[in-house]
Amino acid sequence: MVKEYINGNKDRFLAELFDWLRIPSVSADSRHKGDVRKAAEFVKEKLATAGVDKVEICETKGHPIVYAEKIINPSLPTVLVYGHYDVQPADPLNLWTSPPFEPVIKDDKIYARGSCDDKGQVYMHVKAFEIMMKNNLLSCNVKFMIEGEEEVGSDNLGTFVKENKAKLKADVILISDTALISLDHPSITTGLRGLSYMEVEVTGPNRDLHSGVYGGAVANPINVLCDMIASLHDENGRVTIPGFYDKVAELSAAEREALNRAPFNVNEYKSELGINEIKGEKGYTTLERTGVRPTLDVNGIWGGYTGEGAKTVLPSKAHAKISMRLVPNQSSAEITELFTKHFKAIAPEYVKVKVMPHHGGEPAVTPTNSKAFGAASKAFEEVWGKTPIPTRDGGSIPIVALFKRELGLDTVLMGFGLDSDAIHSPNEHYGVKNFLLGIETIVAFYKHFAK
Repeated sequence: MVKEYINGNKDRFLAELFDWLRIPSVSADSRHKGDVRKAAEFVKEKLATAGVDKVEICETKGHPIVYAEKIINPSLPTVLVYGHYDVQPADPLNLWTSPPFEPVIKDDKIYARGSCDDKGQVYMHVKAFEIMMKNNLLSCNVKFMIEGEEEVGSDNLGTFVKENKAKLKADVILISDTALISLDHPSITTGLRGLSYMEVEVTGPNRDLHSGVYGGAVANPINVLCDMIASLHDENGRVTIPGFYDKVAELSAAEREALNRAPFNVNEYKSELGINEIKGEKGYTTLERTGVRPTLDVNGIWGGYTGEGAKTVLPSKAHAKISMRLVPNQSSAEITELFTKHFKAIAPEYVKVKVMPHHGGEPAVTPTNSKAFGAASKAFEEVWGKTPIPTRDGGSIPIVALFKRELGLDTVLMGFGLDSDAIHSPNEHYGVKNFLLGIETIVAFYKHFAK
């Protein structure tokens, strides 16, 4: 019944998703504030059409949160679905093979900003709910909380959750914003890294200078910034900030062995990325480096003249954006403080340094022995014919720790993307098969969770 409904409505499901993807709901860009609200209105309308009892747009100090619910029987279990309708900026636009907000299907993949992260995955839940309502299959109560600030740190979600604990009361959080190992190896994410995101500014002279007149006599802030950044790692790939590893939770030999059982081919990995060799912290595998070890990376760096042609300038300022991915027991606030103190300490006297925190979030590990995890595992077994592999994800979903702290709820991270989907990058895409199988698997989750 479920598969037949999906096949019979496939074109409509995709057309609706395409309409949502056409809305450039870039939360980081104030020019798109109206588009972000438009995207919220869209999902509100679709939830109402699907059959929720109640749906509303809840205002925050930033972008709004869409809340909806369907309570069929207060004595039954309740699933709280979380997702986000905001998307990353599409830059650099010239690297897209098709316009980022004009979705197209190529090679059975949906190409558009937000196709995988997270509109496509959120919309699976909307359509799964529609199927259960249309076919009298809904066996649990369900609540939806879809926000518009995940890509900028979910600054206002914490306040909303604290102020609405009764409204958000549930038995489990269900999120689809993660990836599978592959279509041949379904998986469920059981751990996420935290995040500390910083911006730094290095200032030398009080204005841009002629590089011929002043070069060699005045410190160049770009050169200085590059030297400072280079010093943040040692020859073994370890972060050099004092205290950075003090609270890192080390895995046992058995845990490391279990983690590395996940299918991974290093040659395919290098080929897919177009690199000749892998690099990272010495003594750890690629799966460990991307899942259970903390990192520090420069996300952007700029200064001086970057326009067409040449301009012989010694710049006044240089800037960089730096993110640190954190693992269990590390605190984003503590790491932010350690970074700030260290970066200022290593600045030479001939420049001035500013360190500006952006946003952060805490790492999280979810249980694999819960009723909800068991239901998710059985749902994959039913639809995919395979038992999903527990994995640790290198990305961050800070609200998972927030939900545990404020609501006392564990989260099931049942995502259907792939690491190759180019989220946050040009040419983001999401497999049509992933989208349709995701809908079917979510329906199966409710059936098994109700048992």
